[in-house]
Amino acid sequence: MAFLFKLLSRFPLWLLHGIGAALGWLTYLLSPTYRRRIRENTLQAGFGLAEVRASIGHAGRMALELPRVWLGELPPVTWEGAGRIDAAMARGKGLIFLTPHLGCFECTAQGYARRFGPIYGALMVLFRPSRQPMLSELVLESRKRQGLEVAPTTPAGVRLLMRTLRQGRAIGVLPDQVPPDGMGVWAPFFGKPAYTMTLAVRLAQQTGATILLVWGERLPWGRGFTIHVRELDAALPDDLTQAVTAVNVAMEQLIRQCPQQYLWGYGRYKQPRAIAGH
Repeated sequence: MAFLFKLLSRFPLWLLHGIGAALGWLTYLLSPTYRRRIRENTLQAGFGLAEVRASIGHAGRMALELPRVWLGELPPVTWEGAGRIDAAMARGKGLIFLTPHLGCFECTAQGYARRFGPIYGALMVLFRPSRQPMLSELVLESRKRQGLEVAPTTPAGVRLLMRTLRQGRAIGVLPDQVPPDGMGVWAPFFGKPAYTMTLAVRLAQQTGATILLVWGERLPWGRGFTIHVRELDAALPDDLTQAVTAVNVAMEQLIRQCPQQYLWGYGRYKQPRAIAGH
């Protein structure tokens, strides 16, 4: 696995995206479960399959671009709304980036590390180890580049995130990732209850950190990525469940900007897994 990833990291992005698109469609055609989940999730969000058909190829592109983004030279990255980052950091309360499974979410962390890391310090990203040890090692290797640090999904990791924010630095979280049982609340996502993490909201409430929404748009023909940075429409409510619901609404708004690059095959509405030992 490690050899294959390192080999693929040397491939041009346009070739990886071409192979990835084919694999995405192959997976769709061969897996009835995957097809059903995509159909159910898109209908729940109010889209017809024809409107988001391109997402099938983009799911494959996401998988094949990882070796390049993790281990190779980062493809070209442009920014839209980067000034919002400077304004947030000037407040001195820390910064929480929230991004759904939209576009190339890995490039947002790498892009921040390259452009803003030398100015504001390393970005701390939340890391959930894979069930495949070798894959976890690859992810850790990729996220320990200059300008990037990792925090595990443990109480010690949460304390590390808190410390990072109190130092006035930035952290990154995927708020639409289903957390373990006991670490989230049920809140609507495209009109259906989804178990949603409370971590980002609690960190913002306890530190006063600024929340920014970010996603990496995958450009055609392997030309690279555009990282879009947005602000929340309004301050989060004090009530935890209402605040989590507001974050879900913000994620929906991002996804509606480019539903063709959302990972519709992700099991967003699945039951949370039990924490080991409980």
